[in-house]
Amino acid sequence: MTSKIHVKKEDKVIVISGKEAGSTGKVLKTDTSTGRVYVEGVNMIKKHLKARKQNDPTGIVDREGSIDASNLMLVCPKCGKPTRVAHVVNADGSKNRVCKKCGAVISNIKKADKGE
Repeated sequence: MTSKIHVKKEDKVIVISGKEAGSTGKVLKTDTSTGRVYVEGVNMIKKHLKARKQNDPTGIVDREGSIDASNLMLVCPKCGKPTRVAHVVNADGSKNRVCKKCGAVISNIKKADKGE
C-alpha cells in the first residue's frame, strides 16, 4: 500500500521530533511504500561494505538512514520558516503547493490539460 508523502525530492525540511529534532537538510529520496524519507545529513548510520569484486573497497561507510515522513516539516523557501503545505487549484486547472504562513508558491504539482 502506498502512502502520500507531503515532501518531495529536493525539498528543504526540518526534523520536528525524535533524536535528530531541530536538524535541517535536503530530501534525497522518498519511499512511498513505507512512508519514509532520506534526508541529507540526518540519521546517519554505519554501513559495513564487503568487496564484491577484487578491486572493490571494503570498510565501514557513513550514510543516511530513513526517517518517517511524519517527523518532517517543510521549510518555506521564501520566508524560511517551517510550514504546512496547502494545495491550491488555479483557474486554468493547474495545481500548486503553497506555504500556509506566507502564501508563496513552493512548486507546481500538476499542469493544466491542453486538450480541452
